[in-house]
Amino acid sequence: MSIAPLTSNSSPNSLILIHRSIRRRNGIIFMAIPTSRSINSRSFSLPDLVFKIPRTSSKRSRNPLKFVSPVMEWQNCTAKMEVDIPASVAYKCYSDREAIPKWMPFISSVKVLEDNPTLSRWSLKYNAFGQDIEFSWLARNLQPTPNQKIHWRSLEGLPNRGVVRFYPKGPSSCLVELTVSYEVPPLLSPVASALQPLLERLLQRGLKSFATFAKKYQTA
Repeated sequence: MSIAPLTSNSSPNSLILIHRSIRRRNGIIFMAIPTSRSINSRSFSLPDLVFKIPRTSSKRSRNPLKFVSPVMEWQNCTAKMEVDIPASVAYKCYSDREAIPKWMPFISSVKVLEDNPTLSRWSLKYNAFGQDIEFSWLARNLQPTPNQKIHWRSLEGLPNRGVVRFYPKGPSSCLVELTVSYEVPPLLSPVASALQPLLERLLQRGLKSFATFAKKYQTA
């Protein structure tokens, strides 16, 4: 405990205070004590004269900061095209996954697993942004709607999912709509804003090639 003068004044009506500090574990309590006889100390209430300054702890926090992995960006790309083949033929042609590299420009290979035909291994190879881009993944085909919808999602490798829908436009034509969603790879994060329009153009080119390929597929 320590005592020291806080303020002083020569005026007869002034209040001369001393402070008394009492050290506690969680801080220091200061008490202002009137010493002038001309001031009635009873006019001061204890809350007015006592205040506390918390003591800051020098101990390190027991809960250190934890680094959280950044949320990766997902992008959605859609392309659509009307083709001069029935929806049933377009559906059957698109269901032939191992033939997709013949008309999709950036898919280099697709291999359906013999022991589980719902699974397939995909490889992507394409030159863009001044570098050769290569990715692979294992995908599972989900329950389809015959002649209407095919959809899938990746199980390992490049995270992606997608759906292709077939809308009949007449007895001999249909609208094919393809939507692909993917997680932007860290390698391509610096060009993420340019990646989406690039892939949409490639998907559109792919559907254009698909329209030609499906016509041959129909007559094969």
